[in-house]
Amino acid sequence: MESDKVVYLTQEGLNRLQTELEMLRSKRRPEVAERIRQAKEFGDINENAEYDDAKNEQGFVEGRILLLEKLIRNASIIEGKHVKGIVEVGSTVKVHDEYGDEAFTIVGSAEAEPSKGRISFESPVGKALIGKRVGDNVSVTTPGGATSMLIVEVR
Repeated sequence: MESDKVVYLTQEGLNRLQTELEMLRSKRRPEVAERIRQAKEFGDINENAEYDDAKNEQGFVEGRILLLEKLIRNASIIEGKHVKGIVEVGSTVKVHDEYGDEAFTIVGSAEAEPSKGRISFESPVGKALIGKRVGDNVSVTTPGGATSMLIVEVR
């Protein structure tokens, strides 16, 4: 990730990242440091699986802390000032396609969780929906092929 790239987040998403960062700093970091200290007491660290495991976890925790700090530093909050009926970042969109009805919330890439209906505005579906209105038919080309969806509702 580029160091100065803007990260679009909802206020809720920013709050989640800040909570995770605080937990990593105040709880996980000291726990891992204690595991490393205890593993060193077992003797030779060259053949100490517990020590290696704790060092690997420390690397993960520190890497995640750095990533969260960067995301938070570069965050731009998605405002809730929407033009009624037009799909924007932060909108929840109900669409109808060949598989039935489905709802998506359009979010920044840092908050995207497709399994929970939160898709990035940078994804193929997100790009296709941005700027469209209720009643518009939208064609989307995804890795699975082309599909068409009708926008049923925008909130």
